[in-house]
Amino acid sequence: MSDKYDVIVIGAGPAGYHAAIRCAQLGMSTACIDKSLNEDGDPVLGGTCLNWGCIPSKALLDISHKFAEAQHGLPDVGVKTGKVSIDVARMMEKKTEVVKKLTGGIPQLFKGNGVTSLPGTGKLLAARQVEYTPHEGKAKVLQAEHVIIAAGSVPVDIPPAPVDGKHIVDSTGALSFDSVPKRLGVIGAGIIGLELGSVWNRLGSEVVLLEALDEFLPMADERIGKDAMKIFQKQGLDIRLGCRVTGAEVKNRKVQVAYKDKDGEQTLEFDKLIVAVGRRPYTEGLLSPDSGVNLDERGYLYVNDLCATDAPNVYAVGDVVRGPMLAHKGMEEGIMVAERIAGQKPLVNYETVPSVIYTHPEVAWVGQTEQQLKASGEAYNVGTFPFSVNGRALAANDTDGMVKILADADSDRILGVHVLGPQASELIAQAVIAMEFDASAEDLGLTMFAHPTLSEAVHEAALGVAGHAIHMVNRKKKK
Repeated sequence: MSDKYDVIVIGAGPAGYHAAIRCAQLGMSTACIDKSLNEDGDPVLGGTCLNWGCIPSKALLDISHKFAEAQHGLPDVGVKTGKVSIDVARMMEKKTEVVKKLTGGIPQLFKGNGVTSLPGTGKLLAARQVEYTPHEGKAKVLQAEHVIIAAGSVPVDIPPAPVDGKHIVDSTGALSFDSVPKRLGVIGAGIIGLELGSVWNRLGSEVVLLEALDEFLPMADERIGKDAMKIFQKQGLDIRLGCRVTGAEVKNRKVQVAYKDKDGEQTLEFDKLIVAVGRRPYTEGLLSPDSGVNLDERGYLYVNDLCATDAPNVYAVGDVVRGPMLAHKGMEEGIMVAERIAGQKPLVNYETVPSVIYTHPEVAWVGQTEQQLKASGEAYNVGTFPFSVNGRALAANDTDGMVKILADADSDRILGVHVLGPQASELIAQAVIAMEFDASAEDLGLTMFAHPTLSEAVHEAALGVAGHAIHMVNRKKKK
């Protein structure tokens, strides 16, 4: 192990390992420090996303969707399956197999690109020195020309519902139940709460989501949020808004939850309770007082638009800095910083960061919402198209939802795209590409889409912006 590197990266989640690999590709001597250990106590790369977040949750979402489809969807199209049951132990084994395959690939990528992997903790000192403490051994001070901090985030704890890891769990614990809870409570009806609630609802749990806000999915387009809530409620999710949890305790292996809503004090009893109220940046033990890196008022590492901190040649990327806590946002920041260190001048376009909720139907969006445009006073046009009249969606018996496109009233430039429906996570990429090239709704409308595809809903919504949709009656545009 060298004492000096061109770049030291602290954290090997999506933001960190992308940054480290790109730095090495650009010819810089690079080391990446990460403290994560797997369930066997062995060092593991990939951060929360690959180990305890994005990947394992998607594995459970896909498995549980297959189970629900076998129960309810297949008989509707003439496929008889007989009695269907879920093997929770095997489901968890499969989740683990997926995680190990992906996380096991990162060391090979590091090796192939010449990145030095350093299992243990890293602490930034003054003058770009990093105190590295291996899991077994003594601390050592390393020197870097540049430091990239990608320490990630952790679940938010709330005092009324202390996590015990057994009956009251955070999002990580909710991915490892050994049986299907009969009655499951979820505090928070945001992205994480909806995804986890959907998994266990599909497998047979009676799920109640308690959301403190009075509005459902306020970060999404209002119409999309309202339509999504109706669909999720029809699926069996009991979503209660305006509910502020005031206490939770375990009695006789049950979780007693107290909360306040518009009608006053309420209580509910659950077999398990998931606390899914968000995540916070992980900064514990990360910085020495003289590191030169400052925090903002929300506890994030302060950075400018280029992810540079207040300390010279020290950068921070991913969940530990401002902006949405999304793996792909961190990846792009990590690559941008690596390339800027190498003298290139890339930028991250924060106006085209897509967001996805991996329920079924999926919810995805990029750009501005209609409520944001109304608040700004910007003139815009709207085009929508429902999956209920899309040929591919009808053939697949998967017709819930719609595509909605917002475009500037004068230039026709696409300002926002919102999708509720099958494969929304894939369809939104078309919108991101279009917006990256400053496309107009007319540009999308003039583009040829294969038939029959779900993508045609995007095409029709784009045509609908100008009132030219073919497969639905267009609303007359106000003059």
